[in-house]
Amino acid sequence: MASEATGVSGLAGRYATALFDLADQQQALDAIAADLIKLRQMIEESPELARLIRSPVMSRDVQARAMATLAEKAELGTTVRNFVGVVARNRRLFALTGIIKGFLGLLAVRRGEVTAEVTAAQALTTGQLTAINEQLNRAIGSKVAVDVRVDPAIIGGLVVKVGSRMVDGSLRTKLTRLQLAMRGI
Repeated sequence: MASEATGVSGLAGRYATALFDLADQQQALDAIAADLIKLRQMIEESPELARLIRSPVMSRDVQARAMATLAEKAELGTTVRNFVGVVARNRRLFALTGIIKGFLGLLAVRRGEVTAEVTAAQALTTGQLTAINEQLNRAIGSKVAVDVRVDPAIIGGLVVKVGSRMVDGSLRTKLTRLQLAMRGI
């Protein structure tokens, strides 16, 4: 099964696989992936939206209407709008970020890419992103899709995760190590 190869299973994996198959039939993998990345970014940047999709208190109608309005304002494609509507009506919005991750994982497998999650303290410039991509391509030896997240809590530096391997070059981690070393004196 395709979802097993990406590490996504369960509910999110089933929905991601269904959306992937639909997108593949429509020959719209790239367009749907772009819409999903935009939706994921909106969820990450808005605590209110994250609360909406995770709230068991709000009715399915309220969630469905809110997501339909959001999808329309964000100019998401019809397939993604309809899919999010189905997810909302089925009371599965809590799994939306997992579904997006699963879809993008399936797409990476299809393209023969390895996905690298890069966390930075601030948004990266195009030049920085290109340099990171080149270094990862050389280190891994295959095509790498870089998924960048911004987390100001790491203070500076980068955290790079590829599969089960992680390199933490963040300033926060270095300060924590220094603090632990100082306690030992």
